[in-house]
Amino acid sequence: MCPPIVKAAGEAAIADSASAGALAKAAREVLAPEGKLRVGAFAGSPLSMARDRKTGEMHGLSIDLGKELAKRLDVPFEQVSYQRIAEVLAGMKTGDVDFTVSNATPARAVDVTFSQTLISLELGYLVPAVSPIAAISDVDKPGLRVGVTQGSTSQGTIPKILPNATVVPAQNFKRAIEMFERRELDLFATNKPTLFEMSDQMPGARVLDGRWGVEHIAIAIPKGREAAIEYVRRFVEEAQATGLLSQAAERAGLKGVVKAQ
Repeated sequence: MCPPIVKAAGEAAIADSASAGALAKAAREVLAPEGKLRVGAFAGSPLSMARDRKTGEMHGLSIDLGKELAKRLDVPFEQVSYQRIAEVLAGMKTGDVDFTVSNATPARAVDVTFSQTLISLELGYLVPAVSPIAAISDVDKPGLRVGVTQGSTSQGTIPKILPNATVVPAQNFKRAIEMFERRELDLFATNKPTLFEMSDQMPGARVLDGRWGVEHIAIAIPKGREAAIEYVRRFVEEAQATGLLSQAAERAGLKGVVKAQ
């Protein structure tokens, strides 16, 4: 009786493999219509693209997960670099980007299609070494200049949270650090992984305890490719269950992570 059981198990494995191959082929035609997976990334954020100070390699959830998905689809990986996330999402609309990782807001969902939540992150504030601001309760004071990334979700949210502050857009995180050096900002608001990445380049800078919100990070693909969203959702589930996501987060140096919501 044993041989038939082994044979049945083998046939099931072959069928599963064939089914997985068929799913990948169908997804490949939708997700990588140019024959390669073009992954949008922007510098300065561990969510997207940040340099490992020990090895010099570039890591980030967009890059590492994009490479893995390209491998599963059996297509080349191509990184398409921008200055900020708003430009990455614009690249999706124009057909220049196939995949990225982004804060999944209702406003952004108008232009791209999101998977379920990959990971959730605390939103906070960064202050420079010379700042008198000691706690998050000290932030909502008249005259404080709060930096945000141009085109970011924070740019629209912070004026509602801090009505007494002056919101100052920065082109990107590198420019924001320069603005701190010129004393043009009192603090900066975004997700904590990015704030910690910035603080590593600003001696004495501090990420304040507490948070002003939580953002939910997901994989984004262009509108019109919903036929492959189930494949992307399965990819997210596997990344979470197998440790692929946690390994990518560790390589990227993500801090301020909370349980996916």
